Amino acid sequence: MALLITDECINCDVCEPQCPNEAIYMGVDFYEIDPAKCTECVGHHDEPQCQVVCPVECIEINPQWKESQDTLMAKYYKLTAAA
Repeated sequence: MALLITDECINCDVCEPQCPNEAIYMGVDFYEIDPAKCTECVGHHDEPQCQVVCPVECIEINPQWKESQDTLMAKYYKLTAAA
């Protein structure tokens, strides 16, 4: 699964630098997460770092982007091999 930043985002800028896959970017109104790059920090950390640092807890599971842990790990390997 990928994560999703809700419209409750206050644009505090703390989540973007925490993303090891550079999946977080500034959208039109608030930060957004590119689901093609989001691995929920699988391969990097034990838990999603953006959720850890978010002061308003506006980062949740994206219900439209469901992936297994194996799929997230495969995405991690693909993203790190391309780097």
